[in-house]
Amino acid sequence: MMWAASLFFFYYVVAQGTSDEIKVECSTFHDPGRFPPVSDTSPSFLADLRVELVTVGGEDMMNISWAINIDASIRTLTSTRIVISGEQYRCEYNPALATAGLSSDKKWFHYLVKASYGFVVIQAANLPLPPPNSGDYYKYVTIDITRPTKKSAVDFTSTVVGAIFGGLAGLMILSSCFIIYKSCGTNFTNSLGFKKLPTSPMASIPVLVVYPAENSAFQQAVVALAEFLQWHGGCNVAVDMWQQGKIAELGPMRWLAEQAKAAHRVLIVCPQVDISSSQTSHSPPNHTFPESSIPAAAHDLYPLILNMVASHAKSASNLAKFWVVQLGEQQDKNLSNLAPELRACKTFCLVKDLNKLCRGLHTQSQDEKKISDLIIRPGNAYSEKCTVKLREAVEKLGGHQPSIFREVEPLRSVVAIV
Repeated sequence: MMWAASLFFFYYVVAQGTSDEIKVECSTFHDPGRFPPVSDTSPSFLADLRVELVTVGGEDMMNISWAINIDASIRTLTSTRIVISGEQYRCEYNPALATAGLSSDKKWFHYLVKASYGFVVIQAANLPLPPPNSGDYYKYVTIDITRPTKKSAVDFTSTVVGAIFGGLAGLMILSSCFIIYKSCGTNFTNSLGFKKLPTSPMASIPVLVVYPAENSAFQQAVVALAEFLQWHGGCNVAVDMWQQGKIAELGPMRWLAEQAKAAHRVLIVCPQVDISSSQTSHSPPNHTFPESSIPAAAHDLYPLILNMVASHAKSASNLAKFWVVQLGEQQDKNLSNLAPELRACKTFCLVKDLNKLCRGLHTQSQDEKKISDLIIRPGNAYSEKCTVKLREAVEKLGGHQPSIFREVEPLRSVVAIV
């Protein structure tokens, strides 16, 4: 009897071990016009999604891992969709999870893919997808991969000697040129084909502006801020309202990733308090601004930027790129309508902190400064007349009549070129 019981237990353990041996096969999926399948009977959402950089055979790879919930809905699972910066993959399971006899509450799978250098956004979801408005069925994860530098073995002594002689030679050449210029004047240099370069204009700071889809009044305030920074703040502004064609071509997620990587600062514009539709409807009419329609991409970009900020929460240097700009009167932090992901970011309140914001955008950290960079010092870069539209739009958020004579900090200098 004991022998039979032992044999039964042995076969049970073997069956349990082989039931978990499920192979996952992932392949690229190229069909831009075809949407993922949708069904009323869809599997549960992914339990988790992770990514890490690994080295396989001397080559950088991304190890993408995801966890499947093992529950009653697993019988409807057909595959898992993974999108890596716009490139689609479809992962199928063999045997099907519903027939594998899994005993745990979730099962982990992983897939190795060649690393893409730069900021990479990865999203994944089980197929078929649930109907629209069924919640956030996609899991998101990001990773910033720096391209490795190739190191070459060089002799330290020869490097130092070469640097010394090279420095001396360069100094002699510069001294000779200076003596010739002072002796013969600019006519000699012009005869050699050299031309005097004009003074360069103020360098434009690349700035990305992202905001939540609120209402027409808030949209007008965002437009006014973007126009002020573009035309008077010395910035090259990227905002969805001005790049709707590019967003339609790349998709919101890839467009946001590329713009965030290229931007010097990412400004996340938020209202100070909740803007209800009733407040907007009872505010007095204002014909200063045309009604601004809210682009469809705004509904997607704001949750994506919150996810991006959360992914950088553990790195102070990466988080410093994201600034919060609140529009409206100064409120207590406890009453502020600010998402939890943004509370660690540097915050500005407009129009009170407008000078501070502009100075900050044009101020570089010490390790980024170069001899040819702009020197920040006081000087009148723009007048109060340039800020009238922005002030009126911000005041309209609170249901006030626009007034340019409010008690605010007078606008002073932002940058001057020397």
